[in-house]
Amino acid sequence: MGTSMTGSTGRRAVPVKAWAGAGICLALLGACAAWFLLGSETSPPCNGLAENASVQKSVGAAVHPGISCAALGEAIVKATAGSQPGRHTQAQAQAMKDVVFALGWVQSQKIELDPALRVPLATALADYAPDVHEMLAGLDNEYTANAGDNKPPWEAGGTYRLSVWNDVLTKTLRAVAVDPQAYALLRMAETRTAAGLLAAVPADASGIELSLQPTKNARALGILDGIADAATGPDGQQAQKWRDTVFDRLLKEQATPAGHQTDPAGHLTATWLQELKDTPDKERPERVRAQGHDMARTWAEARNMEQQIRQGLLADVERSALMAHREMKP
Repeated sequence: MGTSMTGSTGRRAVPVKAWAGAGICLALLGACAAWFLLGSETSPPCNGLAENASVQKSVGAAVHPGISCAALGEAIVKATAGSQPGRHTQAQAQAMKDVVFALGWVQSQKIELDPALRVPLATALADYAPDVHEMLAGLDNEYTANAGDNKPPWEAGGTYRLSVWNDVLTKTLRAVAVDPQAYALLRMAETRTAAGLLAAVPADASGIELSLQPTKNARALGILDGIADAATGPDGQQAQKWRDTVFDRLLKEQATPAGHQTDPAGHLTATWLQELKDTPDKERPERVRAQGHDMARTWAEARNMEQQIRQGLLADVERSALMAHREMKP
C-alpha cells in the first residue's frame, strides 16, 4: 500500500508543478505587457510637442493632441518664420524657443525624434542661423545670460534674438541631424552665417578683433562635425549613405565664386562649395571637417594678410575646431 500511495502522490504532483510553471509564465507575460504599455505612455506621438502647453500657446491653435507630426512640423515652420529670412517678431522667436525647450529639455541624452519632424525643425532652425551660430560658439555673454527657459527673446539688430541652454540645443540638433537632408540644411545655414560674419570684420582689424570671428566659426562648425559623427553611427555603409546625401544636397547650392570686392560673403561661400565639389569623393569628409580652416584661409588671402599673422590665425582656427569636435564625442 505504501508503494501505491507514493506512486499516487507523485502522479498528483505533476499537474501542480505544471500549473505553478504556467502561473509564472503568465505573470511574466503580464509584466512585459505592463512594461510595454507604460513605455508607450512615456513616448507620446510627435515627442509630446502637441501636448506641451507652451508649444500650444506660442505655435498656435493648429497644435492640439492628435495632430499628425507632418502637420505639426508645418505649423512650427509657419509660426516661427519671419516675413523676411532671419527677421523675426518676439512671438515668432518665442515659438522657436518653446519648441526647442520642449524637445531638448529632457533627461535622456539621446532624443528619438519622429522622422516627420526632422526636416521641418531644421528648416525652422535654419531661419535662426545667427542665433544658432552664437549658441554653438558659446562666446557671447548676452546669449549665455538669456538662455534660460524663463528668459524671453530680446531685440537687437532689427530682429528678435533667442537663446537656449547649450545641452538643450545640441540634443535637439543631434535628433534633427539623423536625417541627412535636415543636417545639410543646418550646415548650409551655418556656412552662410560664418561667411557673412567673416566679411563683416573691419578691414583695419587686428589682434583679438581679427581672430575672434574665424575661431568662433571654427568652433561652431566643429560642433556640427561632432553632431554629424553622432548621426552617422557605427554602421559604415549607413554612414556613407548619410554622408553622400549630405554632399549631394550641399553641392546643389550655387558654387560660382563671386568677386570678393563685389560680394565678400558670397565669395567665401561659393569658394568653399567649389573646393568641396573639386574634392574626390573619398576625401570629402575631411574637407568638410576642415571647413573652418578653409574658409578662414580664403578670407585671409582676400584680405592680403601678412603670412606670419595668417599662419598664426589658421593654427588658432584649427585648434578651435578640433577642441569643439572633441567636446561632442560621447
